Amino acid sequence: MESTAVSMDMNGIEDVDGLKGKYLTFHIADEDYGIEIRHVTEIIGIQAITDVPDMPAFIKGVINLRGNVIPVMDVRLRFRLPEIPYEERTCIVVVHIEDKTVGLVVDRVNEVVDIADADIEPPPRTKSESSQYIQGMGKVGDHVKILLDVDRLLYCEEMEKFRSGNDI
Repeated sequence: MESTAVSMDMNGIEDVDGLKGKYLTFHIADEDYGIEIRHVTEIIGIQAITDVPDMPAFIKGVINLRGNVIPVMDVRLRFRLPEIPYEERTCIVVVHIEDKTVGLVVDRVNEVVDIADADIEPPPRTKSESSQYIQGMGKVGDHVKILLDVDRLLYCEEMEKFRSGNDI
């Protein structure tokens, strides 16, 4: 599938203190999620993803982003939700944390919202594997956004292979 015109470059944003409490929200299945905006470098439309053999299903492969090869993770599959075909609103949210740059495939991007610490509840205690990726539950008006811990979301043995430059 070709890249759509959706693109948002976050590289010009450097005031980390000014980003506190700001979350990029996106939709997966029937839920709204958020990640701290400070981890987001840009948002691009879905594009051709090159498959990498012997990876778990949620690691879709790699893309060439302006000369940089970055791994792409489908968040829907990471949460063990059913796979759906990518469409026009499907986006790749490019995040950078520590020394990792990864593209996260989401159903659609919503908006950037402010969520004060006082409006964030601890995550529910469940035994589901996906709950380990939840940082908290953010209250925004009458809605709740599931706030994700990007570091935990990105961590898996296979992703570490990309990071360390080891043979895949």
